[in-house]
Amino acid sequence: MAFSVTHHKQKLVVPDKATPFETKHISDIDDQGSTHFQMPTIMFYKYNSSMEGKDPAKYIKDGLSKTLVFYYPLAGRIFEGPNKKLLVNCNGEGILFVEADANIELEKLGNSIKPPCPHLDLLIHNVPGSDGLIGCPLLLIQVTRFSCGGFAVGIRLNHTMMDAYGLKMFLNALSELIQGASTPTIVPVWERKLLNARSPPCITCTHPEYDEQIESKNAWKFLEDKLVQKSFFFGNKEIEAIRKQVFPNHSEGTKFELLVAFLWKYRTIALGLRPEEIVRLTYVVNVRGKSLKFELPRGYYGNAFVAPAIVSKAGLLCSSPLSYAVELVKKVKDHMNEEYIRSVADLMVIKGRPELSKSWNFIVSDNRSAGFDEVDFGWGKPIFGGVPKAISFISFCVPVKNDKGEKGILIAISLPPLAMEKFQEVVYNMTYKNVVGVNIIVSKI
Repeated sequence: MAFSVTHHKQKLVVPDKATPFETKHISDIDDQGSTHFQMPTIMFYKYNSSMEGKDPAKYIKDGLSKTLVFYYPLAGRIFEGPNKKLLVNCNGEGILFVEADANIELEKLGNSIKPPCPHLDLLIHNVPGSDGLIGCPLLLIQVTRFSCGGFAVGIRLNHTMMDAYGLKMFLNALSELIQGASTPTIVPVWERKLLNARSPPCITCTHPEYDEQIESKNAWKFLEDKLVQKSFFFGNKEIEAIRKQVFPNHSEGTKFELLVAFLWKYRTIALGLRPEEIVRLTYVVNVRGKSLKFELPRGYYGNAFVAPAIVSKAGLLCSSPLSYAVELVKKVKDHMNEEYIRSVADLMVIKGRPELSKSWNFIVSDNRSAGFDEVDFGWGKPIFGGVPKAISFISFCVPVKNDKGEKGILIAISLPPLAMEKFQEVVYNMTYKNVVGVNIIVSKI
Protein backbone atom coordinates (compact mmCIF):
# COMPACT_ATOMS: atom_id res chain seq x y z
CA MET A 1 0.00 0.00 0.00
CA ALA A 2 1.32 3.45 -0.95
CA PHE A 3 2.04 5.70 2.00
CA SER A 4 -0.34 8.64 2.24
CA VAL A 5 -1.27 11.16 4.92
CA THR A 6 -4.53 13.05 5.41
CA HIS A 7 -3.91 16.53 6.78
CA HIS A 8 -6.71 18.13 8.75
CA LYS A 9 -7.23 21.87 8.74
CA GLN A 10 -4.33 23.62 10.41
CA LYS A 11 -4.92 25.60 13.61
CA LEU A 12 -3.14 28.39 15.44
CA VAL A 13 -2.27 27.43 19.02
CA VAL A 14 -2.01 30.43 21.33
CA PRO A 15 -0.86 30.72 24.98
CA ASP A 16 -3.67 29.67 27.33
CA LYS A 17 -3.04 32.70 29.56
CA ALA A 18 -2.42 36.35 28.83
CA THR A 19 1.21 37.06 27.91
CA PRO A 20 3.09 40.35 27.47
CA PHE A 21 2.55 42.33 24.25
CA GLU A 22 6.00 43.73 23.56
CA THR A 23 8.88 43.88 21.11
CA LYS A 24 11.93 41.73 21.78
CA HIS A 25 15.35 41.95 20.14
CA ILE A 26 17.06 38.76 19.08
CA SER A 27 20.83 38.58 19.46
CA ASP A 28 23.41 39.15 16.74
CA ILE A 29 24.32 35.47 17.07
CA ASP A 30 20.62 34.63 16.52
CA ASP A 31 20.63 36.93 13.52
CA GLN A 32 23.44 35.26 11.58
CA GLY A 33 22.69 34.93 7.89
CA SER A 34 23.07 31.17 8.24
CA THR A 35 20.06 30.93 10.64
CA HIS A 36 17.63 32.56 8.21
CA PHE A 37 15.81 29.34 7.32
CA GLN A 38 13.25 26.87 8.61
CA MET A 39 14.82 23.93 10.47
CA PRO A 40 13.07 20.50 10.43
CA THR A 41 13.15 17.96 13.26
CA ILE A 42 11.12 14.78 13.58
CA MET A 43 10.42 12.11 16.21
CA PHE A 44 8.66 8.76 15.77
CA TYR A 45 6.84 6.95 18.61
CA LYS A 46 5.63 3.37 18.80
CA TYR A 47 2.22 2.34 20.07
CA ASN A 48 2.13 2.17 23.87
CA SER A 49 -0.67 0.04 25.36
CA SER A 50 -0.57 2.04 28.62
CA MET A 51 -1.74 5.10 26.65
CA GLU A 52 -4.62 3.27 24.93
CA GLY A 53 -7.48 5.64 24.11
CA LYS A 54 -5.37 8.78 24.54
CA ASP A 55 -4.95 10.95 21.47
CA PRO A 56 -1.34 12.24 21.17
CA ALA A 57 -2.48 15.13 18.97
CA LYS A 58 -4.85 16.44 21.64
CA TYR A 59 -2.32 16.00 24.45
CA ILE A 60 0.42 17.78 22.52
CA LYS A 61 -1.85 20.57 21.29
CA ASP A 62 -3.14 21.27 24.82
CA GLY A 63 0.42 21.09 26.16
CA LEU A 64 1.61 23.61 23.58
CA SER A 65 -0.89 26.19 24.85
CA LYS A 66 0.52 25.81 28.35
CA THR A 67 4.15 25.83 27.18
CA LEU A 68 3.69 29.01 25.15
CA VAL A 69 2.85 30.89 28.35
CA PHE A 70 6.51 30.47 29.30
CA TYR A 71 7.88 30.69 25.73
CA TYR A 72 5.51 33.42 24.58
CA PRO A 73 7.91 35.04 22.05
CA LEU A 74 7.48 31.89 19.92
CA ALA A 75 3.80 32.79 19.53
CA GLY A 76 4.81 36.12 17.98
CA ARG A 77 6.03 37.18 14.56
CA ILE A 78 9.39 38.40 13.20
CA PHE A 79 9.65 41.82 11.61
CA GLU A 80 12.58 43.77 10.23
CA GLY A 81 13.94 46.84 11.99
CA PRO A 82 16.65 49.37 11.06
CA ASN A 83 19.73 47.96 9.26
CA LYS A 84 17.79 44.74 8.57
CA LYS A 85 17.93 43.79 12.24
CA LEU A 86 15.27 41.19 13.06
CA LEU A 87 12.93 41.74 16.01
CA VAL A 88 10.05 39.77 17.51
CA ASN A 89 6.59 41.24 17.82
CA CYS A 90 5.24 39.31 20.82
CA ASN A 91 1.58 39.57 19.76
CA GLY A 92 0.35 36.12 20.79
CA GLU A 93 -0.84 35.17 17.29
CA GLY A 94 0.27 31.60 17.94
CA ILE A 95 2.15 28.72 16.36
CA LEU A 96 0.83 26.45 13.60
CA PHE A 97 -0.50 23.04 14.57
CA VAL A 98 -1.37 20.34 12.04
CA GLU A 99 -3.23 17.16 12.93
CA ALA A 100 -2.84 14.30 10.44
CA ASP A 101 -3.56 10.60 9.90
CA ALA A 102 -1.43 8.09 7.99
CA ASN A 103 -2.92 5.12 6.14
CA ILE A 104 -0.34 2.54 7.27
CA GLU A 105 1.35 1.17 10.37
CA LEU A 106 4.51 2.93 11.50
CA GLU A 107 6.66 -0.21 11.14
CA LYS A 108 5.87 -0.28 7.40
CA LEU A 109 8.15 2.75 6.98
CA GLY A 110 11.15 0.69 8.13
CA ASN A 111 14.48 2.51 7.88
CA SER A 112 12.91 5.38 5.95
CA ILE A 113 12.15 7.09 9.27
CA LYS A 114 15.90 7.78 9.48
CA PRO A 115 17.77 10.42 7.49
CA PRO A 116 17.37 11.12 4.68
CA CYS A 117 13.66 10.61 5.43
CA PRO A 118 11.81 10.70 2.08
CA HIS A 119 8.41 11.45 3.65
CA LEU A 120 9.05 14.94 5.05
CA ASP A 121 6.53 16.69 2.83
CA LEU A 122 3.84 14.44 4.33
CA LEU A 123 5.05 14.51 7.94
CA ILE A 124 5.85 18.24 8.09
CA HIS A 125 3.17 19.84 5.94
CA ASN A 126 4.18 23.12 4.36
CA VAL A 127 1.06 25.14 5.04
CA PRO A 128 0.86 27.67 2.17
CA GLY A 129 2.33 31.04 3.12
CA SER A 130 3.79 29.79 6.42
CA ASP A 131 7.44 29.21 5.59
CA GLY A 132 8.77 32.75 5.27
CA LEU A 133 11.07 34.55 7.68
CA ILE A 134 9.04 37.74 8.15
CA GLY A 135 5.46 37.78 9.44
CA CYS A 136 5.05 33.98 9.53
CA PRO A 137 4.52 31.56 12.42
CA LEU A 138 7.82 30.84 14.15
CA LEU A 139 7.01 27.22 14.84
CA LEU A 140 4.95 24.55 13.06
CA ILE A 141 4.20 21.22 14.73
CA GLN A 142 2.46 18.30 13.06
CA VAL A 143 1.26 15.19 14.87
CA THR A 144 0.68 12.29 12.47
CA ARG A 145 -1.17 9.26 13.84
CA PHE A 146 -0.40 5.87 12.27
CA SER A 147 -2.97 3.08 11.99
CA CYS A 148 -1.11 0.99 14.61
CA GLY A 149 -1.41 3.65 17.32
CA GLY A 150 2.11 4.98 16.83
CA PHE A 151 2.66 8.56 15.79
CA ALA A 152 5.20 11.09 14.53
CA VAL A 153 5.85 14.62 15.75
CA GLY A 154 7.23 16.78 12.94
CA ILE A 155 8.63 20.21 13.80
CA ARG A 156 9.58 23.13 11.60
CA LEU A 157 11.36 25.95 13.43
CA ASN A 158 12.39 29.44 12.39
CA HIS A 159 16.07 28.97 13.25
CA THR A 160 16.57 32.63 14.23
CA MET A 161 14.62 31.93 17.44
CA MET A 162 16.69 29.10 18.91
CA ASP A 163 19.18 26.32 18.26
CA ALA A 164 18.93 22.58 18.94
CA TYR A 165 19.62 23.11 22.65
CA GLY A 166 16.83 25.68 22.88
CA LEU A 167 14.37 23.50 20.98
CA LYS A 168 15.14 20.55 23.24
CA MET A 169 14.53 22.80 26.27
CA PHE A 170 11.16 23.79 24.79
CA LEU A 171 10.23 20.15 24.12
CA ASN A 172 11.26 19.14 27.65
CA ALA A 173 8.96 21.83 29.02
CA LEU A 174 6.16 20.62 26.74
CA SER A 175 6.69 17.05 27.97
CA GLU A 176 6.61 18.10 31.62
CA LEU A 177 3.47 20.21 31.26
CA ILE A 178 1.66 17.47 29.30
CA GLN A 179 2.37 15.08 32.15
CA GLY A 180 1.02 17.35 34.89
CA ALA A 181 3.73 19.82 35.90
CA SER A 182 2.64 23.42 36.49
CA THR A 183 6.02 24.95 35.65
CA PRO A 184 8.97 23.69 33.57
CA THR A 185 11.97 22.43 35.53
CA ILE A 186 14.11 24.91 33.61
CA VAL A 187 12.38 28.28 33.27
CA PRO A 188 13.25 29.92 29.92
CA VAL A 189 15.45 33.01 29.87
CA TRP A 190 15.48 35.53 26.98
CA GLU A 191 18.51 37.81 27.73
CA ARG A 192 19.56 37.89 24.05
CA LYS A 193 21.71 40.97 24.70
CA LEU A 194 24.35 38.59 26.12
CA LEU A 195 25.29 37.58 22.57
CA ASN A 196 25.01 40.97 20.90
CA ALA A 197 27.80 42.78 19.09
CA ARG A 198 30.00 45.12 21.09
CA SER A 199 29.78 48.88 20.83
CA PRO A 200 31.52 49.75 18.65
CA PRO A 201 31.79 46.38 16.86
CA CYS A 202 35.29 45.24 15.93
CA ILE A 203 36.30 42.06 14.06
CA THR A 204 39.34 40.80 15.97
CA CYS A 205 39.66 37.21 14.66
CA THR A 206 40.01 35.51 11.29
CA HIS A 207 36.75 34.08 9.93
CA PRO A 208 37.35 32.08 6.72
CA GLU A 209 33.89 30.55 7.12
CA TYR A 210 32.46 33.77 5.63
CA ASP A 211 34.98 34.23 2.82
CA GLU A 212 33.10 33.74 -0.42
CA GLN A 213 34.71 32.96 -3.76
CA ILE A 214 32.23 33.86 -6.48
CA GLU A 215 33.33 31.26 -9.05
CA SER A 216 33.23 28.42 -6.51
CA LYS A 217 29.90 29.63 -5.10
CA ASN A 218 28.36 29.68 -8.56
CA ALA A 219 29.76 26.22 -9.34
CA TRP A 220 28.14 24.81 -6.20
CA LYS A 221 24.90 26.71 -6.89
CA PHE A 222 24.75 25.08 -10.33
CA LEU A 223 24.97 21.65 -8.67
CA GLU A 224 22.45 22.24 -5.85
CA ASP A 225 19.41 21.19 -7.87
CA LYS A 226 21.13 17.97 -8.90
CA LEU A 227 22.13 16.69 -5.45
CA VAL A 228 21.27 13.28 -4.03
CA GLN A 229 21.50 12.28 -0.38
CA LYS A 230 22.76 9.14 1.24
CA SER A 231 23.13 8.33 4.92
CA PHE A 232 26.14 6.51 6.31
CA PHE A 233 26.30 4.68 9.64
CA PHE A 234 29.51 4.78 11.68
CA GLY A 235 29.63 2.45 14.66
CA ASN A 236 32.64 1.44 16.72
CA LYS A 237 33.98 -0.85 13.97
CA GLU A 238 33.79 1.83 11.31
CA ILE A 239 35.40 4.46 13.53
CA GLU A 240 38.18 2.01 14.38
CA ALA A 241 38.79 1.45 10.66
CA ILE A 242 39.17 5.22 10.24
CA ARG A 243 41.42 5.48 13.29
CA LYS A 244 43.82 2.93 11.78
CA GLN A 245 44.41 5.29 8.84
CA VAL A 246 45.89 7.97 11.10
CA PHE A 247 49.66 7.65 11.45
CA PRO A 248 50.66 6.33 14.91
CA ASN A 249 52.98 9.29 15.57
CA HIS A 250 49.99 11.66 15.63
CA SER A 251 47.68 12.13 18.58
CA GLU A 252 44.47 10.28 17.87
CA GLY A 253 41.72 12.88 18.19
CA THR A 254 38.13 12.38 19.28
CA LYS A 255 35.63 10.18 17.46
CA PHE A 256 33.98 13.28 15.98
CA GLU A 257 37.30 14.80 14.85
CA LEU A 258 38.29 11.57 13.11
CA LEU A 259 34.93 11.22 11.41
CA VAL A 260 34.61 14.76 10.05
CA ALA A 261 38.24 14.76 8.87
CA PHE A 262 37.61 11.46 7.06
CA LEU A 263 34.37 12.69 5.47
CA TRP A 264 35.89 16.01 4.43
CA LYS A 265 38.89 14.43 2.72
CA TYR A 266 37.01 11.75 0.79
CA ARG A 267 34.09 14.02 -0.07
CA THR A 268 36.64 16.40 -1.62
CA ILE A 269 38.23 13.54 -3.57
CA ALA A 270 34.78 12.49 -4.83
CA LEU A 271 34.04 16.03 -6.07
CA GLY A 272 37.11 15.90 -8.31
CA LEU A 273 38.12 19.53 -7.82
CA ARG A 274 41.17 21.27 -9.27
CA PRO A 275 44.23 20.92 -6.96
CA GLU A 276 44.42 24.69 -6.43
CA GLU A 277 40.74 25.00 -5.47
CA ILE A 278 40.18 26.18 -1.87
CA VAL A 279 37.97 23.86 0.19
CA ARG A 280 36.52 24.38 3.66
CA LEU A 281 35.28 22.29 6.55
CA THR A 282 33.00 24.19 8.91
CA TYR A 283 31.56 22.67 12.04
CA VAL A 284 29.18 24.06 14.61
CA VAL A 285 30.60 24.76 18.07
CA ASN A 286 28.19 25.22 20.99
CA VAL A 287 29.04 28.37 22.96
CA ARG A 288 27.59 26.69 26.05
CA GLY A 289 30.43 24.17 26.08
CA LYS A 290 32.50 24.19 29.27
CA SER A 291 35.73 24.38 27.30
CA LEU A 292 34.87 27.90 26.08
CA LYS A 293 34.25 29.22 29.61
CA PHE A 294 31.40 31.34 28.27
CA GLU A 295 28.64 31.52 30.82
CA LEU A 296 25.00 31.77 29.81
CA PRO A 297 21.97 31.37 32.10
CA ARG A 298 20.79 27.78 32.34
CA GLY A 299 17.45 28.69 30.77
CA TYR A 300 18.91 30.60 27.81
CA TYR A 301 17.20 29.15 24.74
CA GLY A 302 18.50 31.38 21.97
CA ASN A 303 21.07 30.43 19.36
CA ALA A 304 24.43 30.00 21.07
CA PHE A 305 26.83 28.67 18.48
CA VAL A 306 29.62 29.73 16.16
CA ALA A 307 30.82 27.84 13.10
CA PRO A 308 34.59 28.11 12.59
CA ALA A 309 36.12 26.84 9.35
CA ILE A 310 39.36 25.19 8.41
CA VAL A 311 40.77 25.75 4.94
CA SER A 312 43.00 23.76 2.61
CA LYS A 313 43.87 23.50 -1.04
CA ALA A 314 41.97 20.55 -2.50
CA GLY A 315 45.12 18.92 -3.90
CA LEU A 316 46.95 19.05 -0.58
CA LEU A 317 43.96 17.67 1.36
CA CYS A 318 43.42 14.83 -1.10
CA SER A 319 47.07 13.78 -1.45
CA SER A 320 48.05 14.05 2.23
CA PRO A 321 47.56 11.30 4.85
CA LEU A 322 44.30 11.48 6.78
CA SER A 323 46.31 12.72 9.77
CA TYR A 324 46.73 16.06 7.91
CA ALA A 325 42.97 16.66 7.98
CA VAL A 326 42.68 15.42 11.57
CA GLU A 327 45.34 17.87 12.78
CA LEU A 328 43.58 20.77 11.00
CA VAL A 329 40.29 19.85 12.67
CA LYS A 330 41.91 19.65 16.10
CA LYS A 331 43.54 23.08 15.74
CA VAL A 332 40.14 24.77 15.49
CA LYS A 333 39.70 24.27 19.23
CA ASP A 334 42.75 26.44 19.90
CA HIS A 335 40.94 29.47 18.45
CA MET A 336 37.66 28.97 20.29
CA ASN A 337 37.28 31.47 23.12
CA GLU A 338 35.08 34.38 24.17
CA GLU A 339 36.95 36.78 21.90
CA TYR A 340 36.15 34.62 18.87
CA ILE A 341 32.45 34.56 19.79
CA ARG A 342 32.40 38.35 20.23
CA SER A 343 34.19 38.75 16.91
CA VAL A 344 31.51 36.70 15.11
CA ALA A 345 28.73 38.86 16.59
CA ASP A 346 30.61 42.01 15.55
CA LEU A 347 31.16 40.64 12.03
CA MET A 348 27.43 40.14 11.63
CA VAL A 349 26.81 43.82 12.26
CA ILE A 350 29.75 45.14 10.25
CA LYS A 351 29.31 42.90 7.19
CA GLY A 352 25.51 42.82 7.01
CA ARG A 353 24.81 39.36 8.46
CA PRO A 354 26.48 37.15 5.84
CA GLU A 355 25.74 33.48 5.35
CA LEU A 356 28.39 30.83 5.72
CA SER A 357 30.45 30.40 2.57
CA LYS A 358 29.11 28.04 -0.09
CA SER A 359 32.50 27.83 -1.80
CA TRP A 360 33.16 24.06 -1.60
CA ASN A 361 32.28 24.20 2.07
CA PHE A 362 31.29 21.06 3.99
CA ILE A 363 29.34 22.10 7.09
CA VAL A 364 28.76 19.57 9.88
CA SER A 365 26.58 19.97 12.96
CA ASP A 366 27.10 17.41 15.72
CA ASN A 367 23.61 16.68 17.07
CA ARG A 368 24.54 13.49 18.93
CA SER A 369 23.84 15.07 22.32
CA ALA A 370 20.90 17.27 21.26
CA GLY A 371 18.56 14.82 22.99
CA PHE A 372 15.71 14.63 20.46
CA ASP A 373 15.89 10.84 20.82
CA GLU A 374 14.93 11.19 24.50
CA VAL A 375 11.80 13.41 24.34
CA ASP A 376 8.98 11.54 26.10
CA PHE A 377 5.40 12.87 25.93
CA GLY A 378 4.10 9.92 27.95
CA TRP A 379 4.41 7.29 25.22
CA GLY A 380 8.07 6.53 25.91
CA LYS A 381 11.19 7.63 24.05
CA PRO A 382 11.07 7.89 20.25
CA ILE A 383 12.48 5.13 18.05
CA PHE A 384 14.13 7.96 16.10
CA GLY A 385 14.49 11.63 16.97
CA GLY A 386 16.59 14.23 15.19
CA VAL A 387 17.15 16.34 12.09
CA PRO A 388 15.74 14.19 9.27
CA LYS A 389 18.01 15.11 6.35
CA ALA A 390 21.01 17.07 5.15
CA ILE A 391 20.20 20.61 4.09
CA SER A 392 22.16 21.39 0.93
CA PHE A 393 25.82 21.23 1.99
CA ILE A 394 25.01 21.05 5.73
CA SER A 395 25.12 17.59 7.33
CA PHE A 396 23.96 16.56 10.80
CA CYS A 397 25.39 13.78 12.99
CA VAL A 398 22.54 12.02 14.80
CA PRO A 399 22.68 9.09 17.26
CA VAL A 400 21.03 5.86 16.04
CA LYS A 401 21.13 2.11 16.45
CA ASN A 402 21.63 -0.05 13.39
CA ASP A 403 19.65 -3.21 12.61
CA LYS A 404 21.86 -5.17 15.01
CA GLY A 405 21.19 -2.77 17.87
CA GLU A 406 24.69 -1.27 17.75
CA LYS A 407 24.91 2.39 18.71
CA GLY A 408 26.58 4.74 16.29
CA ILE A 409 26.46 7.95 14.29
CA LEU A 410 24.27 8.41 11.22
CA ILE A 411 25.11 11.25 8.89
CA ALA A 412 23.29 12.25 5.69
CA ILE A 413 25.47 13.79 2.98
CA SER A 414 24.47 15.63 -0.22
CA LEU A 415 26.54 15.27 -3.39
CA PRO A 416 26.01 15.28 -7.16
CA PRO A 417 25.16 11.73 -8.41
CA LEU A 418 28.58 10.84 -9.91
CA ALA A 419 30.45 12.25 -6.90
CA MET A 420 28.13 10.29 -4.61
CA GLU A 421 28.95 7.06 -6.43
CA LYS A 422 32.68 7.70 -5.92
CA PHE A 423 32.18 8.72 -2.30
CA GLN A 424 30.04 5.68 -1.50
CA GLU A 425 32.65 3.37 -3.03
CA VAL A 426 35.57 4.82 -1.07
CA VAL A 427 33.63 4.89 2.22
CA TYR A 428 32.65 1.27 1.67
CA ASN A 429 36.18 0.18 0.82
CA MET A 430 37.79 2.02 3.73
CA THR A 431 35.29 1.34 6.50
CA TYR A 432 32.51 -1.10 5.65
CA LYS A 433 34.28 -3.73 3.54
CA ASN A 434 34.71 -6.15 6.41
CA VAL A 435 31.53 -5.18 8.27
CA VAL A 436 28.56 -7.40 7.38
CA GLY A 437 25.04 -6.04 7.02
CA VAL A 438 25.79 -2.38 6.35
CA ASN A 439 22.82 -0.22 5.46
CA ILE A 440 23.30 2.86 3.30
CA ILE A 441 20.05 4.79 3.07
CA VAL A 442 19.45 6.68 -0.16
CA SER A 443 17.11 9.51 -1.08
CA LYS A 444 16.92 11.88 -4.04
CA ILE A 445 16.37 15.47 -2.96
